[in-house]
Amino acid sequence: MPWIWLLLAGAVEVAWSQSIKPTEGFTKIPQTALCIALMAGAVFLLSMAMRDLPVGTSYAVFTGIGTVGAIVLGVVIQNDALNLGRVAALTLIIAGLTLAKLTTAS
Repeated sequence: MPWIWLLLAGAVEVAWSQSIKPTEGFTKIPQTALCIALMAGAVFLLSMAMRDLPVGTSYAVFTGIGTVGAIVLGVVIQNDALNLGRVAALTLIIAGLTLAKLTTAS
């Protein structure tokens, strides 16, 4: 179950990352409220995972999921550039996340 919490936390973090820009510097109240709610939800879910998983592994996987998700959505939705360097970086992050999962007892 802790890995499920962690995956959910990462997914909410991806949503949170996409909710920041629409706040326009936290000047739009509804968008800001959503952004803060997503942030709190992500941290809550992360804390649930950290009950049973090491802090370092949990946080690394959490931020890794967020990073990969933010980059992928940036490319797909925001038309951010995708080049060989970014693909290599994503591949290394995913490999690191996989290694963290395989080498952490839960």
